[in-house]
This record gives sequence, structure tokens and C-alpha cells, in this order.
Amino acid sequence: MNFEIEQKKLIEHLNYVIKGISNKNLIPILNCIKMELTNDGLYLLSTNNDIAIKSFIPANEITAIKSTGIIVVYGKYLYEIIKKLPSEIISIEEVLEDKINIFTPKSSFYLNCNKVDDFPILNLEETNEPILINKKVLKNLINQTIFATSLEESRPVLTGINFQIINNKLKCTATDSYRLASKEIELDQKTENELNIIIPGKNMVELNKIVNDEDDVAELHIFNNNIIFKFSNIVFMSRLINGTYPNTSALVPNEFNLKFKVKKTDIYNSIDRASLLTNEYEKHTIKLESQNNEVIVSSNIPEIGKVEERLIVEKNNDNNITISFSAKYMLEALRSVEEEYIELLFNGELKPFIIKNIEDDSLLQLILPIRTY
Repeated sequence: MNFEIEQKKLIEHLNYVIKGISNKNLIPILNCIKMELTNDGLYLLSTNNDIAIKSFIPANEITAIKSTGIIVVYGKYLYEIIKKLPSEIISIEEVLEDKINIFTPKSSFYLNCNKVDDFPILNLEETNEPILINKKVLKNLINQTIFATSLEESRPVLTGINFQIINNKLKCTATDSYRLASKEIELDQKTENELNIIIPGKNMVELNKIVNDEDDVAELHIFNNNIIFKFSNIVFMSRLINGTYPNTSALVPNEFNLKFKVKKTDIYNSIDRASLLTNEYEKHTIKLESQNNEVIVSSNIPEIGKVEERLIVEKNNDNNITISFSAKYMLEALRSVEEEYIELLFNGELKPFIIKNIEDDSLLQLILPIRTY
């Protein structure tokens, strides 16, 4: 292997595949990046057995290909070296069977290589009929649901996002049993069979770092044990979580005793300020109390102090409510809503309440209240 490439082009693609390794992995080969140079271009591949990321740099974006080959090197060191080199042409040459030289006119590094045969053999084949989804829409799906996944491994299915596809409807749901985030979109094509899979939340976080907001299409290739996302010369594979996702639709009421219409920024800022006097020990609890068209948001830490925030809302009736909930959960839910005005829907102080877009029913956020007595 012997080639020359611009530093900024190589680091762009290393930024993708570096997310597929873990320095905490006890298996050394899983801390490596595989580089395969062909006459078509350079393939970069990483995996930690939970995800795999492959990126491709076409030959016309490589300055010079002098000889082809395959090497496996420690990802962290390769990444840090390329990252710190100046923005100019870099030469990479395999000088011995187990060593490469990375050099510029003023710098030279030698890295030991690992055995290519020790690198995992990955099946990154594609289905004949992938599901197509706009990349910007995919990124929004992740952003509007990922925060509600559970961090507790005791219930593995809740640590993932549920992708459910029926005909041309894709519904993404996440819940940690204390809150729920759900988003539904229409696809451009119908699927013959219903699909119901669970993708690990931590893997979706890594995917979200790679997907950009460009207005083009990503392909979803779904298999029994994994899913492949393909876009922009990148292939991202994630394992799936085995198990049955709970039927969350039963948690969402159809009727409500009280509805608020409020400007999102007003209630967000009020809760954000009130959260300053909350603590993790008490689950960042704040209280919301309505008095006619005025809402009082308050919190206190007895040994520190108390805060009250007041704002005006529109109500659908004269009922009032007093309810306590997690400020952290509420702020995360509100950040997922893009419209200027939102609705808060209540059925009592001990029942879940809903946050919805007024103009868009496809996004729903549900939060369980906190009993304070």
C-alpha cells in the first residue's frame, strides 16, 4: 500500500469510522481500523462487535495511488496522528509487512500493523428493496426520541428505539417507563410485511453524529439480527435488541380534562430557570400550578432557597391543576418540539400528561408526574 491524500479528506472519513471503535475493548483487534486501498478508492472499516462503520473515499478524491493493499492499524493512534498533521498532502506507505510510514515533508510517523486475518469478517450485504428515508427526516426522528430511552440494562428493550413499519407508516418510540417520546412519518413506499425492531439507543447516538442535514436519501436494510444504514459513501451497521417492545399506545389517553396552549419558549425558559433550584436526589422536581389563565412554575431546596415563575396560558375550560414533574424530562421533551406554540394536555395530578405540537400530531411526548407526598 502506497498512496497520497489530502489531510482534510482523510480526517473527514476517519471522523466517521473512529466512532466504531472502543478503547475500552479488551479485544485489541476491535480497537483497530482496517484500510483497504484498491484502484477504485480507499475503504475504511471499524467495528466493536456492536456497530460497524465503513467509509469510502473514491479514487478521484485521492491525490495518488502508487500501489494497493490492506492494512490494520490501531485506530486511536492513526486518528490522532492524521488529526494533528497540517492541512497538506499526506503520504502513507507500507514499508514492511507489519509497519506503515505516515509522512509529510516535515513529519514522519511509523505505526505497527496488526494481522489482517485477525480483523472480524463483516457481512455488510444489502437487501434488494431497502427502505428509503430522507436523511434530514432520519436525523429528526433520532433527535425527537433518543433522549427518552432507558439507561438501565435491567430491561434491555427499553434501552433502544422501537422502529415499527406498517404499510407506508414508520413510527419511532422510546420510553424509560417514566416518559415516552413517539414520532410517526410517512414513507414514500409501502412495505409488504410489517417490521418491528429495536435499535440500541447508544448506537443511534453514534449514527446521529454521522448523519448530516443534507437533503438526500438514506437506505435502511433490515435483517433478523442487524440493520444497515447506507448514505453518502458510508455504511453503518447496528445490531438489534432481541425482545418484544411494550405496547405504549395504551399509555396515551384519548380525552383530556384540561388543555393549555402556551408559547414554547416561554414555558421552556420558566422551567429552565426554576430547575436551578432542584437537585438530582429529588429527581429535579418542579411544581406547576394553574390559577385561571396564570401558571406558576416553582421549585425549592429548603436549605438553599425557592423560585417562582409566572406566565399566561390559554385554557380550554375553567379547571385548574397542580402537578409535579421532572424539570429535566420536561426540558428534553420541549427541545424536541419545533413549533412556536405547544399544547399541554392533563387528566389530573397523578396521571401522565402530554406535550404536543399544535399543528402536527405526528410527534408526541408523554411524562409521568411525580408524587410529592
